[in-house]
Amino acid sequence: MNRHRPTTGPPSTETDWWELVSAGRALTVHTGPVPAGVWDRVLPHLPGVTGPPWPYPDADGSRPVAHVPDGAGVGDVRRLLNAHLHLLHLAAGCLALHAVAVERDGVAVLLLGPHGAGKSLTALALAERGWRILAGDVTLLDTPFPDSTTGYRLVGGTSAFIVRPGAVHRWLPGLPLPADPGDRIDLAGHPGLLDRAPGGPVPFTAAVTVDVDGDPRTGDAPELLDAHTAVSVWWRASSHLLDRVLDHGDLVLRTLETEPLAHHRLLMVRALADQVPLHTARGTPQHLADRIDHLTRTHAGGTP
Repeated sequence: MNRHRPTTGPPSTETDWWELVSAGRALTVHTGPVPAGVWDRVLPHLPGVTGPPWPYPDADGSRPVAHVPDGAGVGDVRRLLNAHLHLLHLAAGCLALHAVAVERDGVAVLLLGPHGAGKSLTALALAERGWRILAGDVTLLDTPFPDSTTGYRLVGGTSAFIVRPGAVHRWLPGLPLPADPGDRIDLAGHPGLLDRAPGGPVPFTAAVTVDVDGDPRTGDAPELLDAHTAVSVWWRASSHLLDRVLDHGDLVLRTLETEPLAHHRLLMVRALADQVPLHTARGTPQHLADRIDHLTRTHAGGTP
């Protein structure tokens, strides 16, 4: 679905119709004129989007459309578009997961957990060990078709990498941060720290739910989750883009996912839990990074 388009220069702000491409899949967006700077604040939080939207001819009804109401704030634009990207990718057999993705030596690991669990801190500790951060908050995971030999592959993610400087200073005091960074900072593109994803899909080899914990008594090897718990964890992670509340209006984002699509997602999640072991681990970011290093060496022969 990728069309040839310019790679420089801002898109027009005079159109009501846009085409937004995420991991090679096109989403038609209907919105009023967008003020300057809005897309720059929205796009880093949309998974798999590497370029701006571009004017699109009036929709002919053949493709789904994401309608953004006039006057929607930056947060609501992001939430609405992410909900529609969830639907776009799900229909193509791709899960949009609440997970940080890291990669080394051509294989990727997903770090899962709720907000505040320490996914970003663990990813930074891994970056100090030579890993690359591929996705800062939402990762797109293509699921294999029946009889496919390709396995699960990461095909994109969000480029924003938001951290709390206080937590970074506590756990990773040697990491350089800008002076007076504020309460939160986006480290995407920070010199000497992050390296963006390679051009093609990345094989997926392991997943760990992380819980950064300063208790010195923690530090055991990652524990394999039972099947029921693993399905529940993957289900919550794959619901992330729908579990949002808009600042304005009465649209319930979760209602955008039809019952057939929800059932399809459940089947995909069950297959993922059955085929890919999901571990859980607690400890400091450095300890977790060491354990994930060991876990990936265990799976060095390929996907589990």
